[in-house]
Amino acid sequence: MRIRKIIGGLVVLAAVGFGVFWFVTAPSTLPASALAADYKPDLANGETMFNIGGCAACHQSPGQDDRLKLGGGLALGSPFGTFHAPNISPDPVNGIGGWSELDFVNALQRGVGRQGEHLYPALPYTSYARLKIEDVRDLFAYIKTLPAVDTPSKPHEIGFPFDIRRLLGGWKFLFFDDKPFVPDPSRSAEWNRGAYLVEGPGHCSECHSPRNALGAIEADRRFSGAPNPDGKGWVPNITRHADGIASWSQDAIADFLKSGLTPDFDSAGGSMAEVIQNTSRLGDADRKAMAAYLVTLPPVPGKAPPKKS
Repeated sequence: MRIRKIIGGLVVLAAVGFGVFWFVTAPSTLPASALAADYKPDLANGETMFNIGGCAACHQSPGQDDRLKLGGGLALGSPFGTFHAPNISPDPVNGIGGWSELDFVNALQRGVGRQGEHLYPALPYTSYARLKIEDVRDLFAYIKTLPAVDTPSKPHEIGFPFDIRRLLGGWKFLFFDDKPFVPDPSRSAEWNRGAYLVEGPGHCSECHSPRNALGAIEADRRFSGAPNPDGKGWVPNITRHADGIASWSQDAIADFLKSGLTPDFDSAGGSMAEVIQNTSRLGDADRKAMAAYLVTLPPVPGKAPPKKS
C-alpha cells in the first residue's frame, strides 16, 4: 500500500512538473491589437532598418551578386549544429510573401514562427525585440518591394536534443528579455539614436560578446569580443578597454562604419567587411549616432584571440 502511495505521489509530481514545463516553454506572441490601425509604411525607413539589420548579409542567395535577392541558404556554423538562413524574399511559397505583418513582427520580436513554433536565436530576435513595432512594419513593407526568389529554404542541421523546439521555450525563459528599447532621458537624442541602432537592429552585441555553454550572451562581458561563431577568426572587443577601441575617437568610429578603414589604415575583414557594406549605406547622422553610443561603452577586458600558428 505504501509503495502504491509513493508511486502515485511520483506520478502526480511528474504531471505537475510536466505542466509547469509546458506552461513555461509555451511560445509567447504579440496580439493583433499591438499593430496600430492607422499605420502608414515608410519605405525609406524600412530600407534603413534593412541595412542596419544586415538582412542581406545572411539572407542573400549565395552565388549571386544582387544583395536584394533574399533566397537564403547561407550556412551558419555553431556548437549546436548548422543553421541555414531561410528565404525571406516576397515569394508566396518559399519566402514570406504569404506572411502577415503580425507573423513577421512575432518572428523578429518574439522568436516565434508562422506556425507558432519557437525560432532559433540564430535569428537575433534577442536584439530585434528592442525595435519599435513601426520599424519592424516598415522593414516588412520594404522587403515586400524586393524581388521574389523561389528557392526553397534549407532545413537546419541540428542534432538531438537541440532539435526539440519546445526546449527553446526554456532557453527563452532563462535568457530572453523581450522588453523594448527605452531612451535614457539624461542623454542626448543622438546618443539615444545610436544606442537604439547598436542594441536593436544593428544587433552588434550578438557577435561581439562571448557566450555561455547554452549559447546565451554573458551579460557582464557584452561587447568584449568573442570567437567567431563559425569557428573562423575572432570578433574583436569594441569597448573602451585597452584590449578594444579605447584609442578610437568618435569620428574614427563613424568613419570606420562608412569606409571600413581603422585609424591605423587597416581594413575590415571577414564578416565585418559585410557589416560595413550595410553601415556604409546609412546616413552620416546614423553612423555618428552609433559612434556617439559606442564611445560610452564601459571598458571590459576581453580574452586575447588565439595566437596564429
